[in-house]
Amino acid sequence: MTHSPPSKPAAKPATKSFDRSIVEGPVVAAVWAVAWPTVLANVIGGMQGLIDHALVGHLVGYAGNAAVGVSWQIFLVVITFMMSIFTGMGVLVSRYTGMGDAEAVNHASYQGFIAALVLALVVLAPAGWFLSPALLGIVHAAPEVKAQALPFLRTLFLGSVGMMLGFMIGGALRAAGDARTGMRLGISMTVLNVTFNLILIRGLGPIPALGTMGAALGMVSAATLTSAYGLYRLLKGGWVIHWHSGMDRSFDWPMIKELLRFGMPAGIQGVAMNVAGVMLLRFMGSLPESGHVQAVYAVGYNQLFSFITWTSVGLMGAAAAVAGQNLGAGKPERSVQAVHAANRLGLMIAVFMGVLFLAVPRFLFGLFGMQDAESLARGVELMRWLAVSGLLVTTALTYSGGLTGTGDTKGPMFISIISQIVIPIGLLETLSASTALAPHHIWLAIVLGHFARATLSIWRFRLGKWRSIKIAARVTA
Repeated sequence: MTHSPPSKPAAKPATKSFDRSIVEGPVVAAVWAVAWPTVLANVIGGMQGLIDHALVGHLVGYAGNAAVGVSWQIFLVVITFMMSIFTGMGVLVSRYTGMGDAEAVNHASYQGFIAALVLALVVLAPAGWFLSPALLGIVHAAPEVKAQALPFLRTLFLGSVGMMLGFMIGGALRAAGDARTGMRLGISMTVLNVTFNLILIRGLGPIPALGTMGAALGMVSAATLTSAYGLYRLLKGGWVIHWHSGMDRSFDWPMIKELLRFGMPAGIQGVAMNVAGVMLLRFMGSLPESGHVQAVYAVGYNQLFSFITWTSVGLMGAAAAVAGQNLGAGKPERSVQAVHAANRLGLMIAVFMGVLFLAVPRFLFGLFGMQDAESLARGVELMRWLAVSGLLVTTALTYSGGLTGTGDTKGPMFISIISQIVIPIGLLETLSASTALAPHHIWLAIVLGHFARATLSIWRFRLGKWRSIKIAARVTA
């Protein structure tokens, strides 16, 4: 009598299974499950920017705050376009996840990784180094601001690979329904960033105080270390996305074209938004009190208002992931419900923050070392406008998330061009030709742009053209 050899215990799967509650369970719970880790990571990550501004403001002064704000605005114009390919990756990953095709998810995310490497190392780093002086000249940065901003901006461009890969990893995991891992990576990067910046901005022992340059070095170092760990885990396995040894890792041009088909409109949208920001800085630079106004904008809009945009961007990502997965699963009505749920959550947060902006604006600006009467007066004025804008921005972002996640990236592109450039910049050009510009003219232009973006985003989503958007055939295992 022969005996068959004992069977080996089943190997532990190298890839986590998809969270099917996103396409099968309660919609509000699905949105919240994806949203809260992203929102928390954004808020904690944004705190790093607050700490940077506070340290730089106390050590360098308003010129340091203005330099950080101006540099970030310029950097975002460029990197947002480059990162558009991750929007296309997110559309495909969420759809394939809804279909339950793990190999397609792995393949699409890996092609996003290849694109990120090429764009960061071949395009962003060299071009950014040489073009930084000219870019700072476009926004009319004051001499004392430009002196602080140039090394900061060049460092961001040279270290952009870490940030690009970080966005790619977090975006892919969130689109696949795993926002918690991206949250842990984001928090880890923030802890490293704050640690590095506390040392490099202020100095410690033999390390001299580097001021704004220290903030840039801390940022790129933290992003690079965190992204390296993320890549290691994607290769090792255990996450919902796994670049296993048996998958095809060659350059897949047809897939890259799919990423670009959905991503390029999002890139143009991002460029339009950030070009508008640069043009606003240019108008600010033409004011008699330009340094103070740019510093107030850098702190009030780029930092304090970010408490609303951080949460809204997190909800936008959740709306995109949940709407995209449900469309992939053939459940478009759940996609609609997901966007509405995300918007309601965002409005509650925007109302809370708006009350704070109206109640304690001087205290908030004082946290960044702004104590002079001119800056505080401009800051109080700005926060009144932003208290209203918060409601509009969160509505615009959540509905844009629904459009983008389902593949309608062209709609938000046209909406952003109209609402972020045509309306606000057109208004300021008209006013500057007929009267002397004042800060409140710029704040008005910002709010009108946000109103147009919210209104048009709701209208576009309700048209429902996203329901019929198709993606490329799935990749077989």
